[in-house]
Amino acid sequence: MRVASNTVSDGIVRQIQQLSSQQAKLQNQVATGQRISQPEDDPAAVGRVLNLESERRQLAQYGSNANRALEIAQASFSGLQGLKTISDRAGQLATLGTGALGADALKAYGSETNQLIEQAVQAANTRFSGNYIYAGAAVDVPPFTVARDATGQITSVTYNGDAAQPAIPLSEAASISPSTSGTTNSGLADFINHLVGLRDALNSGDTTAVAATQTGLTTSEDLLVSSIADNGGVQTRIQASQSQQTDRMTSLDSLVSSETDADLPSTIVKLTQTQTAYQAALQSAANIMHLSLLDYLK
Repeated sequence: MRVASNTVSDGIVRQIQQLSSQQAKLQNQVATGQRISQPEDDPAAVGRVLNLESERRQLAQYGSNANRALEIAQASFSGLQGLKTISDRAGQLATLGTGALGADALKAYGSETNQLIEQAVQAANTRFSGNYIYAGAAVDVPPFTVARDATGQITSVTYNGDAAQPAIPLSEAASISPSTSGTTNSGLADFINHLVGLRDALNSGDTTAVAATQTGLTTSEDLLVSSIADNGGVQTRIQASQSQQTDRMTSLDSLVSSETDADLPSTIVKLTQTQTAYQAALQSAANIMHLSLLDYLK
């Protein structure tokens, strides 16, 4: 069969180009450590990687949610701890106020209690990242409003928030409410009003009235202790979720790596073989291309 010389040369050039392309591809895999640089390199693997990347992005969002939830819970916990400290001191003042004390001493305790009231209102209206943390879902306005007398002293406190507890997703199947409950929030108003009653009783020198405030203060103390315990459980759950998310992210990274990473020892061997074939093809092409019509006639 007669083969035209241009057909031979075209075939040689095509083979050299294929070897050159394969060599460049293997060289890129060795340099980057990745066996996939274009979708056509392995369409099936690319599809699996895209699914894994989508899951990883979703998991990253849940991680951000968990961080935000933990920050809110920690801010709530800090405020509750401050209110618990106020409650402890108020209980001490109520106990002292039932003893055999003079009017001046009782008024001094009343003056201290007035400062505790102001401190408690400030703590109850705490904001975190621009939102009031003891307001339920009504985070844009102060949840506790006060009424004052002509001297500027607080006479009562009203809770204006709602009973909602906004939930934050931690996974595909779980959410958590890092803020305090409506019961706790409204109970903070009751606590401050109990402080107002204690102050007024101390200022009036009425030890019987002082003793009567202890029941309400004890109830508020129990509420604060319970809320602090609940908050601790919420933080523990969030941290457990963060640990699980970290493990899942590590597993996803491993799966993506197994799909995309090049097997360097094997790739280097293939690259060496391709380079050898490429050099041999170039040498062979050079020898063939130098043949003339006289060489065939011989």
